[in-house]
Amino acid sequence: MAVPSEKLVSRPIQVHANTAGHADVLTPEALAFLGRLHRFAEPRRQQLLKVRRERQARYDAGVLPDFRPDTQAIRESDWTVAPIPVPLLDRRVEITGPVERKMIINALNSGAKVFMADFEDSSAPSFANQLDGQINLRDAVNGRLEYRSPEGKNYRVGANPAQLVVRPRGWHLPERHITVDGETIAGALVDFGLFAFHNAHALHAQDRGPYFYLPKLEAMEEAALWNEVMALAEDELDLPYGTMKATVLIETLPAVFQMHEILHALRDRAVGLNCGRWDYIFSYLKTFRGHRDRLLPDRGQVVMTVPFLKTYSELLIQTCHRRGAFAMGGMAAQIPIKNDDAANDQAMAKVRADKLREVQAGHDGTWVAHPALVQVALDIFDQHMPTPNQLHVKREDVHADRDTLIAPCSGTITRAGFDNNVEVALRYTAAWLEGLGCVPIHNLMEDAATAEIARAQLWQWLHHGQLEFTDHAPIDFALFDHALATHAHRLQESTLPGARRAADAAQLLAELTHADELGNFLTLPAYEQLA
Repeated sequence: MAVPSEKLVSRPIQVHANTAGHADVLTPEALAFLGRLHRFAEPRRQQLLKVRRERQARYDAGVLPDFRPDTQAIRESDWTVAPIPVPLLDRRVEITGPVERKMIINALNSGAKVFMADFEDSSAPSFANQLDGQINLRDAVNGRLEYRSPEGKNYRVGANPAQLVVRPRGWHLPERHITVDGETIAGALVDFGLFAFHNAHALHAQDRGPYFYLPKLEAMEEAALWNEVMALAEDELDLPYGTMKATVLIETLPAVFQMHEILHALRDRAVGLNCGRWDYIFSYLKTFRGHRDRLLPDRGQVVMTVPFLKTYSELLIQTCHRRGAFAMGGMAAQIPIKNDDAANDQAMAKVRADKLREVQAGHDGTWVAHPALVQVALDIFDQHMPTPNQLHVKREDVHADRDTLIAPCSGTITRAGFDNNVEVALRYTAAWLEGLGCVPIHNLMEDAATAEIARAQLWQWLHHGQLEFTDHAPIDFALFDHALATHAHRLQESTLPGARRAADAAQLLAELTHADELGNFLTLPAYEQLA
């Protein structure tokens, strides 16, 4: 399938990497398509990233996030999103994971309604990883995805696979291996563009997409840019307007105040919003990095029942259902625990309680990170949601004001919580530098979002000064440096993922934690060290 050549502008597009094994992904036609997307979107993308920096500067100066007065009419007027496609009407359990071949097969066969193939937080975006992922997804779309393990076991997609939805990288991440007219292209456009170019017609012919998850949005203008990029792609690929559909992750604090506006900007293609809880907690920390009065306690104490998270999730349900869109619940990070039945039972009980809370609140579906959790979540949603979704649950009882949405939660900072943050941030960063985007640590599936929580908390606890643990011992850099060195040595001496990059990860984490300003994203400086 080729894009009509008359719609493309022939200008310099360069690939700065060995393309062996990926030539049929990076065809001249596909690269020209990426170039068209880049030239259209890049000026706006840069302007929107500048607005993000200016917004954060205002927060650093003491301004608090709030609802926008200039968009009050959007929030108060009556409108709905376009009709939702049949394959997305029942999304009660979605499984997420990286675009690795075996993972894709297992996820599609898991019994989940949807598989979110993730080019973002659960993938380390080496050029090979991203392009291999494109090959894997193209094979899945065309019904020829197979995998043979080193042990000789064969894997292939069975009947009735989960519906495929793809998450590209966020607007902030570059793809340094491709330049257009000398400018580095956005990773988001590479992931989205290559998938759309190679698969949109096949999916459209099957009435199964293409569908996307959009991450890290902070404002309606960022959603509007995605809408225009998708419209341009549809035009270039000769697809009807509105063919591409999008679910938006509400995983930044600024975005929670613009949920109506984000849906409105995407109203011809939006099908829902998702409670990206882990990134949302990270965004809370980052937004209030300069606010000592809004520090959060140990990560394990920041659960979905605390006021600012409970209100966020309920407001999302109310907003979505008023607009005819789905309200998706958050990720269960637990994974099965082998050889310890008691600990596994305890972990599964936490999953059930979390999913029960979501379905009873009115969510239309939820996320899991492991195939073994699909049936656990399905059982809860099947029992409490006999209908395909809960659009009829309007949650008109929810009254979410600004102060509740930004209220800090009470709790404590413990030595164990501090040490766990050091270990998680280090081990995840080291594994990421080796090319792994999701890593099991202490029976939780850690990804970039949870590692960011650990990193941001360490920075805040150390830089706001005169904080104490529950035993009244001071929290200081000497303690951090010692813990980091200890965990780095242990990792180097182990066979765990990331062992070879432990020293690099420790140096990066030390620099970021000692820096005077909390860095926006761990993955930006880490990307410069990724093969």
